[in-house]
Amino acid sequence: MKGKRVLVTGGAGYLGYHLAQNLPLRGISFFAANDIAPFIKSDYPEGALLVQQDVRDPDGMYKLIHDNKIDIIIHTAAALPLWKREEIYSTNISGLRNTLEQARKCNVERFIFISSTAVYGVPDKHPLVEEDEMVGVGAYGETKIEGERICGEFRNEGMCVPVIRPKTFIGTARLGVFQILYDWVDSGKKIPIIGKGDNLYQLLEVTDLIEGIFLAGSVDPELANDIFNIGAQHFEKVKTDVGALCDFAGNGSSVLPTNAKLAKSALAVFEFLKISPLYKWIYGTADKDSYVSTEKIEKILGWKAKFSNQDALISSHKWYLEHKEELQHVKSGITHRVGWNQGILKIVKKFL
Repeated sequence: MKGKRVLVTGGAGYLGYHLAQNLPLRGISFFAANDIAPFIKSDYPEGALLVQQDVRDPDGMYKLIHDNKIDIIIHTAAALPLWKREEIYSTNISGLRNTLEQARKCNVERFIFISSTAVYGVPDKHPLVEEDEMVGVGAYGETKIEGERICGEFRNEGMCVPVIRPKTFIGTARLGVFQILYDWVDSGKKIPIIGKGDNLYQLLEVTDLIEGIFLAGSVDPELANDIFNIGAQHFEKVKTDVGALCDFAGNGSSVLPTNAKLAKSALAVFEFLKISPLYKWIYGTADKDSYVSTEKIEKILGWKAKFSNQDALISSHKWYLEHKEELQHVKSGITHRVGWNQGILKIVKKFL
């Protein structure tokens, strides 16, 4: 990827922000990003091209790719699970296909699609490998499966289209649902976990993800032109990993196991009534094992994680503490770069 001209779609998002911080340090010659959301220009390197451009617009995407002589596209653009269903399908499927079509017209060397381990649904078998059955949960999971199928079409037609399936990735500046966790920990509250917390739930530190993306954009195209799981290589039981975060806070915060069936039922009702930010994929998998094999990306791309689950949680929480005051003045939203409205969870918090 060194010396290449790179475009990041969805560049105003959490991963786009970190790619902008990291890739210029790795020797790329040009960085561009597009999004329908506004950019915080101070978060991006000097000389970066930041464009308000919808991935669903053929002419706009062609012009952006062609006029800037883009070599590699990293497609992070996606409507997240809290968005309206029609927006998720339109952005995640139509937007992806359009961007691939314009990339092909412009002879882009490599198109890296950021998928998700949500494509596996809630399986009983672990660790998950790339060949396992895909069963999407909700519109987001369904569109990631269809997105991978579309990538396969273009790969079969001769394009280099690596697909990366990351576990939930966190790190500095990660907010969204994790801001709720950090707020509760910082307040010295008991942290309810669904079930006993004896399950293994793998996370991923965002810079480890970027390393995987960089390798997918750098190694021989024949090696990169495949599908790769990526997640932390070191993780423990949920109660242990979250407990380590509570211990780091050192203010009396602790893990509180709950009755999984009752907790899920309550959260399902709260979701139906639209008074909780927690959607089914979050609470439905929270008490289940959820981890993937990283053997393939290690063997083929030479990737290795630097951070464990606990490292990622603690570093992300440190960033939250450093920016807590300014975050109080930021409006809540539905992306990973802003906090989510806690809704009824604020009331629950008072009793813990």
